[in-house]
Amino acid sequence: MGNNCLLKLLDGDITKLKVGAIVNAASPDLLGPAFARELWRAKGGVDGAVHEAAGPGLLEECRALGGCKTGEAKITKGYNLPAKYVIHTVGPVYGREGGAEAQLLADCYVNCLKSAKENNIRSIAFPAISTGAYGYPKGEAAAIAARTVKIFCGRNPDCFDEIIFIAFDDENLKIYEKFI
Repeated sequence: MGNNCLLKLLDGDITKLKVGAIVNAASPDLLGPAFARELWRAKGGVDGAVHEAAGPGLLEECRALGGCKTGEAKITKGYNLPAKYVIHTVGPVYGREGGAEAQLLADCYVNCLKSAKENNIRSIAFPAISTGAYGYPKGEAAAIAARTVKIFCGRNPDCFDEIIFIAFDDENLKIYEKFI
């Protein structure tokens, strides 16, 4: 683990955090749930909350990005959010990635951290990527998230002051407590 990096677990609303960047568990088109297809429901999950709280500027910037592949990450401004930036990542749909789900989920975390590092972002907050509409088992996802972040911090000491995992309910909080 990095010399100064503090891993924290909080419960609450990721859109209320005043950090350098929050991570949005996005749909592949990056256009928010009102535009998403297949598994997303209107105003659903982290994606809906982030788009709603950030305001229309976020949608306009996302339109210019041309979408995002599973496991990749793209950065935008935070607009009306307290966070300066939003790092969008598309998690894997559990059972639909030909056995590559764990690697793709780990890639989400690594690519978000790389993006934050490249943009000199010292604090970042993650939701439980892929555990909502995309059906990833919560315990398995938490283990991958914690392990991946700890490895990244160990290889990149002093990159971050704070990395936060946000649990949106008591069940997720208890699961993440085992790994953080």
